[in-house]
Amino acid sequence: MAEEDQQFEEVLRAYQDKVFRLCCAMLGDRSLAEETAQEIFVRIWKGLPRYRGDASLSTWIYAIARNACLTARKKRAASREQQLDIADIRTPPASPDRTPDIMRLVRQLPDGQREAVLLFHMEEKSYDEVALMLGVPVGTVKTWLHRARRSMAESLMKENDS
Repeated sequence: MAEEDQQFEEVLRAYQDKVFRLCCAMLGDRSLAEETAQEIFVRIWKGLPRYRGDASLSTWIYAIARNACLTARKKRAASREQQLDIADIRTPPASPDRTPDIMRLVRQLPDGQREAVLLFHMEEKSYDEVALMLGVPVGTVKTWLHRARRSMAESLMKENDS
């Protein structure tokens, strides 16, 4: 096995679950997450020979994954707009289950807050690592996390009251 292939196999083993979880959380659709995760690893495989180590490997992989998920969300939104018809508008949504769905609450957060929550709480990154990955100051990460927790708590309280 060539050195590049072996290096990719190691990256795949170390990051495939994390990338898939990130895709699921950002996209909220398992099949789209699987498809996007595959695309991400193709990009990583193609880009690995050019990886220079300017950022940590996890930061580099996260940047690829985040960009791919944002692109997939844009494509999905554009596709949904094209497919929307009167029947979709008239059909009432199914009533949600009364048990709290944390990932649903996370998906409802604004982009920055959602990404900070995913990295800090689910991927167990430090404040500094999250700030580096998102390209914002540490203070912004702390603010986003505080606001996200407050927003999620308020949403849960509203659901319990109704």
